[in-house]
Amino acid sequence: MGLSEAKPGDIVSYLEMCQLEGGNSLQRGMNFRLRAGMSVILMSQRPGAPYEDRVEDEGRTLIYEGHDVPKCDEVPVPKSFDQQTQTATGKLTQNGLFSRAAQRFRDNQQEPELVRVYEKIKQSIWVYNGLFKLVDAWAEQSNGRNVFKFKLKLTDDDFALRKQRPKTRLPHDRLIPSSVKLEVWKRDQGRCVKCGSEKNLHFDHVIPYSRGGSSLVADNIQLLCAKHNLSKRDKIQ
Repeated sequence: MGLSEAKPGDIVSYLEMCQLEGGNSLQRGMNFRLRAGMSVILMSQRPGAPYEDRVEDEGRTLIYEGHDVPKCDEVPVPKSFDQQTQTATGKLTQNGLFSRAAQRFRDNQQEPELVRVYEKIKQSIWVYNGLFKLVDAWAEQSNGRNVFKFKLKLTDDDFALRKQRPKTRLPHDRLIPSSVKLEVWKRDQGRCVKCGSEKNLHFDHVIPYSRGGSSLVADNIQLLCAKHNLSKRDKIQ
């Protein structure tokens, strides 16, 4: 799988995700301008996830929580410390880099930062959620400490979508909720519903969103392999 082949809804392993991002090892959740000027964040809404990421605006907006100070002798419990924009030496943290980009966008000094978003739904199972624009950032109180929040808007202007033929281009303007993804994954047993393949899977709308199909209910979402997903798209006029 190459970078240009990644489409919103594609299910990938951790290794495939790293390969999609140029072979970089994604050991942290926030990666500012990782490759070719593109930023990458890893999100999760699973029970017990370390950060409180959430989706708003019927799946069009992601509110992503900043990351904690690394654990060390001076910081034995990171969740009890304020999140930081700078290290002790004055270098910007990932929180600082993303915050600065959001501020520059608000001040009309640059275009919004483009961010590729992956979501962890199970151990070693990730979903490419699409390309987002970073439009805002702020600090707020949470459980007695300051944490950062980043607001990202889903965009249809993705590398893969730009390479598709116009007749097969499908709108992608809302996320499938994490709970629906998990329900569908369990129901379809991690296999294509057409052929049973466990490779190159994709979360597919039974009734396309462009035709009134919902992203919010599992009954309208299914797992398809790349072959059957492409076959279905080619039939949509």
